[in-house]
Amino acid sequence: MSHVDSVRETLIAKDDNFRQLYEEHLEYKQRLASIRQKSVLSQDDEVEMKRIKLHKLSLKDQMESIRRQYATA
Repeated sequence: MSHVDSVRETLIAKDDNFRQLYEEHLEYKQRLASIRQKSVLSQDDEVEMKRIKLHKLSLKDQMESIRRQYATA
């Protein structure tokens, strides 16, 4: 396990906000995988994928910010 993975696991266990962001990120990851499994994507699917990707990125940025604060503390 890398240091980053170790810090993430610690934050998941101890930081409610980080855990909530992580769980939400996983939910969006699963929704994105579900959409990608379709053989043909509708225009709505394409729009939804873009929305999910942007939200996942925002969640990842928030988690990274918390991780950096934890690492420097």
